Amino acid sequence: MIEINSSSTKRDEMTKAVGLAVMRWQDATQAYDEAVGARLGLIAAERHCLGLLYSGPQSAGAVAAATGLTPAAVTALIDRLEARGYVTRTRSLEDRRRVVIEATEQTRDLSERYYGTIAREGEKVVASFSDAELATVLRFINAALELQSEQLARIKAEPDKH
Repeated sequence: MIEINSSSTKRDEMTKAVGLAVMRWQDATQAYDEAVGARLGLIAAERHCLGLLYSGPQSAGAVAAATGLTPAAVTALIDRLEARGYVTRTRSLEDRRRVVIEATEQTRDLSERYYGTIAREGEKVVASFSDAELATVLRFINAALELQSEQLARIKAEPDKH
């Protein structure tokens, strides 16, 4: 680990260290999510859908947009999750053509079981940072997310080379 102080740390070393740390964090997060998925018998698209529902009910169209799946594939995905008791599907009260997907209590319990400790311990990590440090971390994360989104859009727009 590189010690951070202005007299001994070179900027290029810190830049490389940040890049490597981000890659390791991404890999660790993906490995954990895959292990949870394997334990629960969930494929990546199913995990993604359930993750979207963490913030609240979503329309089937929102799930399709976020996952990149076709409406037919989202319907099949929701059918599988509903059959296993992970989601409920209801018609929107405002627009009866719109289907609303919501996580069940079972899903919320599983989320707490597998992600609750990470969330609580993460809150402790965040609490250890000063307001200025948090502002910098948030600025970095938002910039990294914007970059990742731009690159995802770029690669999706390219013709398939296979």
